[in-house]
Amino acid sequence: MKLHRIAALALATAAAPLAAKNNPVMAAAEAARAEQLKLLETLVNIDSGTGDVAGGTKVQAIVAERLRGLGLTVRTVPAEAPGLPDNLVATISGKGKGRILMIGHIDTVFEPGTAAQRPFHIDGDRATGPGVGDEKGGVVEGITALTLLKQLNFHDYKSITFLVETSEERGSPGTRKLIDELVREADVELNLEPGQPGGAITVWRKGSTSFTISVKGRPAHAGVDPQNGRNAAYELIHQLQLADSLPKTGDGVTANLTILKAGSRYNIIPEDAQAIINVRVRTKAQGEEVTALLDRNAQNTLIPDTRVTVTHDVSFPPLPNNPATDALAATADRVAAEIGLKLPHGGNGGASESALAYEGGIAALDGLGPIIWYAHSEREYIELPSLTPRLYVLTRLLMELGKSPPARLK
Repeated sequence: MKLHRIAALALATAAAPLAAKNNPVMAAAEAARAEQLKLLETLVNIDSGTGDVAGGTKVQAIVAERLRGLGLTVRTVPAEAPGLPDNLVATISGKGKGRILMIGHIDTVFEPGTAAQRPFHIDGDRATGPGVGDEKGGVVEGITALTLLKQLNFHDYKSITFLVETSEERGSPGTRKLIDELVREADVELNLEPGQPGGAITVWRKGSTSFTISVKGRPAHAGVDPQNGRNAAYELIHQLQLADSLPKTGDGVTANLTILKAGSRYNIIPEDAQAIINVRVRTKAQGEEVTALLDRNAQNTLIPDTRVTVTHDVSFPPLPNNPATDALAATADRVAAEIGLKLPHGGNGGASESALAYEGGIAALDGLGPIIWYAHSEREYIELPSLTPRLYVLTRLLMELGKSPPARLK
């Protein structure tokens, strides 16, 4: 076991012995654990990869039923892009000041049939299954936090709105207008993306843009007259070599080849070739610099008579380090300390809706779900010792921000 994982487990489990009699929120969180895991198992065992309308609809129906049972008003909102399940917006009104927006997503990166192949499973301190952490664990945590507020008869908030969306893994094309609308009606956003390995909550995130490099060449018979062809695949390789100076890992800009296509038949010189490079940036200016670099490269062709075009699609802008998020993180630190838990602060290259909330003018805090390892892979799992402490932190944040919300940024 790696040392940093041991440290993470120590932080997550430190809260348990301190849970105690005089803390009704922690007592309620501990009591909710069995039902929390049962609901998580139910949702994980339903495939809901992005674009799986049938599976996503099944998951949303279960979520909607739970939220209605807690007294929330639930509405379904059609996705803003084709081939996606409806989004779900659930709202409850209280007697306090804060208007809180929680955001989670039920779409995963896994194909239909994955849940049957490797269903929800608990092995020691790990829970596995497709999307168990990213992000069904967070969605279930949000539902359970609202359950705790109802049990504790806590209403000291003006409103809590829970958006459960269905296209985050593709950059939320089905919810952009809806998110903008909900952000205008909120004072603060709490995002249920998973906690980072090591236990950190997320105070910054990179933005995500996919760049498509397309090459048009000239086809020819590969055996009879290859000299008359213009090989689009060779030119694409050249373009990728020109872009290879961009970093692949690290806290700054990263650019990684994710999709590569060329040719149509084994005996034809490729007329078309295409590559997608996924770029993550800390600032919008960095994204503009990458755009300029790839555009310049496109003018520098190696194979005569080939044409290179570069297009890009912005999924999410970055969530930069900022004082408003830092203030929310300080509140999270304070409520975590009530149960003896220390929360590291960090960031990562995974983009999320928090950047949209921040751009819309409200403070945003991310990574509040259970601690996850190996996201987007068959090894993905959540640390079960983190389940109850992270639920406690989210519930107490809802209580504190309901009573005393931050001022809107704009």
